[in-house]
Amino acid sequence: MKFRKAIESDVSAIVAMIADDELGKERENFEHPLPDEYVKAFDKINTDENQELIVVENEKGEVVGTLQLTFIQYLTYRGGIRAQIEAVRIRKDNRGNGLGKAMFEWAINRAKERKAHLLQLTTDKKRPKAIDFYKSLGFSQSHEGMKLHFKY
Repeated sequence: MKFRKAIESDVSAIVAMIADDELGKERENFEHPLPDEYVKAFDKINTDENQELIVVENEKGEVVGTLQLTFIQYLTYRGGIRAQIEAVRIRKDNRGNGLGKAMFEWAINRAKERKAHLLQLTTDKKRPKAIDFYKSLGFSQSHEGMKLHFKY
């Protein structure tokens, strides 16, 4: 497996993975051609030094996994950096073979390289298997997350 920074030509494969689950299919618009919003978002992510959109390639060079790391600078923890992992997805035909664990190990090491004092994530309460998986990696449910959605 090869981990690398995503490039624009990866966007379609990334969106396909994000849209390919019970929650993603309700909020994403994966179609051909891909709506411009995704490429515009990619461009913003790609030019922000605190964002790392990562893809994982298999031996054939196919994108089979993705994740996004965000590094948040703040004043607490003596001006520390907090890493946030989001949008972790694995292509359906590659699930259950240890790739998820490898992706999280990579993300944990990357957060340490960037001197983050912690790596955090949120997950939907409708994903109990994911929650159990995160716990098995050492994550703890230390806070109660809240969201305020806006409709435009």
